[in-house]
Amino acid sequence: MITLYGTPKSRALRASWLLEELGIDWDFHFINFAKADNRSAQFLSINPGGKVPVLVDDDFVLTESAAICLYLAEKYGQGKLLPQAGTAQSAKHHEWVSFIITELEQPLWTMGKHRFALPESQRQEVMLEVAKWEFDKAAALAESKLPNTPFLLGDEISVADILLAHTLIWATMFKQNIPTKLAAYRDRIQARASFTSAIEKTEAIAAANG
Repeated sequence: MITLYGTPKSRALRASWLLEELGIDWDFHFINFAKADNRSAQFLSINPGGKVPVLVDDDFVLTESAAICLYLAEKYGQGKLLPQAGTAQSAKHHEWVSFIITELEQPLWTMGKHRFALPESQRQEVMLEVAKWEFDKAAALAESKLPNTPFLLGDEISVADILLAHTLIWATMFKQNIPTKLAAYRDRIQARASFTSAIEKTEAIAAANG
């Protein structure tokens, strides 16, 4: 049985979105940070870092959102959502995933840390300006690299598409400027039924257990 631990609009959304895209059965376990669920003994026993998301697949435990998405696609995708290993398409997929996680997302997390995640004594207002500069630079590069195809690798959606679209949604929530082509891409990927169903399922469970 697959259980995803997280909150609806955190990085756990990447995994819940992918699970819905795969069309497999899974449960959502809401972690209420306001009630310190992430510091409970039960949660720390599966992730000592106290962070989400966490995927539990029978007795296998995995953290880190990109790793979770890649694992799910490899195990349950039946040839979908990932290009064939060892091909040029697979290499380009690796390139996109690395760029999204290390270049595009990180300035957003810097903003999050210095707005709310870090202890107040460690927050630095100046870092918000630095992070915005970094994000704008990475977003401009992503805009220039975005192909004129429905998805990053052509006509089929991949894990990288879900990671990129989610990161752009996160940027929008943080009120960042999204270049025109990237914004249109974000809206197109976000319109998928799998995104809507992931949001509805996780938010309903969170509301019932809040």
